[in-house]
Amino acid sequence: MLNPSFSSSRPGRRYWRAQVLGWGAYAVFNLVLFKAFAGKAAGSWAWVMSVVIAAALLGASHLLRYAVQRWNWLGRPPLALLGRLLLANAALAVGSEVVIGLLAWLLLPRQSGGQNTQGWLPYLGYALNMNIMLLLWSAAYVGWHYLQRSQRAEVEKWRLAAAVREAELNTLRAQLNPHFLFNGLNNIRGLVSEDPARAREALAHLAELLRYVMQHSATPLLPLGQEMEIVADYLALEALQLEDRLQYSLDVDPAARAVPLPPLTVQLLVENAIKHGVAVRPAGGFVALRAQLDAAGWLCLTVRSPGRFSPEAAAGSSGLGLRGLRERLTQAVGAAAEFELANDPATPDTVRATLRLPDLRPQAPAPASSAFPSSVFTSLAS
Repeated sequence: MLNPSFSSSRPGRRYWRAQVLGWGAYAVFNLVLFKAFAGKAAGSWAWVMSVVIAAALLGASHLLRYAVQRWNWLGRPPLALLGRLLLANAALAVGSEVVIGLLAWLLLPRQSGGQNTQGWLPYLGYALNMNIMLLLWSAAYVGWHYLQRSQRAEVEKWRLAAAVREAELNTLRAQLNPHFLFNGLNNIRGLVSEDPARAREALAHLAELLRYVMQHSATPLLPLGQEMEIVADYLALEALQLEDRLQYSLDVDPAARAVPLPPLTVQLLVENAIKHGVAVRPAGGFVALRAQLDAAGWLCLTVRSPGRFSPEAAAGSSGLGLRGLRERLTQAVGAAAEFELANDPATPDTVRATLRLPDLRPQAPAPASSAFPSSVFTSLAS
């Protein structure tokens, strides 16, 4: 099978540099051996034979590379590749040794005073030695290519994984933003005919929310303190519609405000609490948000709202917001993120959403003590 990319696989400078340096070193090694065993009798023929042998191995290895590239041997199964390399190495070793033997038979008697009477038998051993050298060269050449292929495959794998991750995040953002925009516009629609002034105020809050989404939805992580600003805008927007039916408290530990988390995480939890716990009740209800660092330094965020959580009902619901939140947490934090939606065992008729995230700040310093107590804001919308 011919290699269609053979014309573009010409050897580069690194290949020729490695060939010349490698076989040149082998020539020096052979020369040292000749001098060690033959001593002064080696004469100039030791230099000649060392260079001839190294040149023959260089040419044979280059012919082997040509065959590997020309017929795409690297694309074949390992056993098929091994068989071809063994046969090619044996043929090239014998052919090279025949050429070397002919040159030695013709030249060495004149170089050594006609005392070369070894015959052809020693050259069989030389051919075996050349075969071993070509096998070593083949192992190095194939191993290098397999290593390069493995590295390219690893880079491609991570590139594809990053592309998939980015596509998933873009899909989640595309789901999240229209979902949030629909709820905000729906709230304002109910105010337009009843109170235009409050509708304009609601539009101002919505504009701040949309600006936040446009600027930061593509950001992987944002500090909790920045997220709480948008939560305040969202609660003000909801309070315009729900009036005194919505009561809420925000209890945020100052030490937790710098902990990063995915954008709109807290807003989605608060939105879910209002949508399923407050808005569906004629009397409304109370939403309590608390954020603090636990003993392990993790961010622990809880949102409590009125209602009863039913896993069966949750399974039958589309749950776009919370499902998207879970997926975004997995993408941003991985398996370390902990999220639970359940009934609060300490308070009857209360649903508790609990989120635990590790502090993802690099080399985060220990939380500094503050002279000010945790700020607790309680608002009764009017």
